[in-house]
Amino acid sequence: MSSALVTGASSGIGREIARTLAPMVDSLIISGRREEPLRDLEKELIGVVDVKVVIADLSTESGVDFLIEEAGELDILVNNAGYGLYGRVADQDPDKLLGIVDVNIRALTKLGHHHSTSMRMRGKGKILNVASIAAFQPGPGLAVYCASKAYVLSLSRAMSAELKGSGVTVTALCPGYVETGFQSTSGMKLTGVEIWSSLPAKSVAKKAVRAMMKGRREVIPGMINWFVPMFARILPIRIQLIIVKASLMMR
Repeated sequence: MSSALVTGASSGIGREIARTLAPMVDSLIISGRREEPLRDLEKELIGVVDVKVVIADLSTESGVDFLIEEAGELDILVNNAGYGLYGRVADQDPDKLLGIVDVNIRALTKLGHHHSTSMRMRGKGKILNVASIAAFQPGPGLAVYCASKAYVLSLSRAMSAELKGSGVTVTALCPGYVETGFQSTSGMKLTGVEIWSSLPAKSVAKKAVRAMMKGRREVIPGMINWFVPMFARILPIRIQLIIVKASLMMR
């Protein structure tokens, strides 16, 4: 009997990962804050897998604790929930900025800690943490979001090394621009780079699940996106800041 949890499953990459995982597991827990799209996904997946919907706000400690209690023991954890806000840090609502930290970092860390401990005791399990190519460089205009994804990538790499040989693997997914609606939700503006570098969420989800199942440490979907980590290593920070700032049309 195998079980999986996907957070942030109401849309985008999370929804597509849930669809991809459904035929591969016996039970699937889909979680998010918006009930209606989760119920729609539940109806779609009934007959394919035993589905459970958990409505939880992962920006709150009680929401994370509730999800942990409802999910029970897992074989697969997909930490996908996350969001960002576009604009200068000094211009943002501090509570909303801290909300990014709560969801992208605190919730992911607590879920990862709880389930990796349980998985290690059983000698098996897979964790997929959704980071971003934004993790490889600072991001003027999306500063807190990029910083949070750098944390996710670093944590995933370290946990992957710590759990080596335990039967538990940790994979970091680092997508570039994905057709999910994130840009409009965050208020981000683009210069047209998304036209030639973006990927459908379904394609990203399939690559992510394949990499997780193979126990790979990280995966970067899209050939163009492979160059981002290389540029982050060789370009001076000053140049990286200019490029990112221009690409986000920061004013």
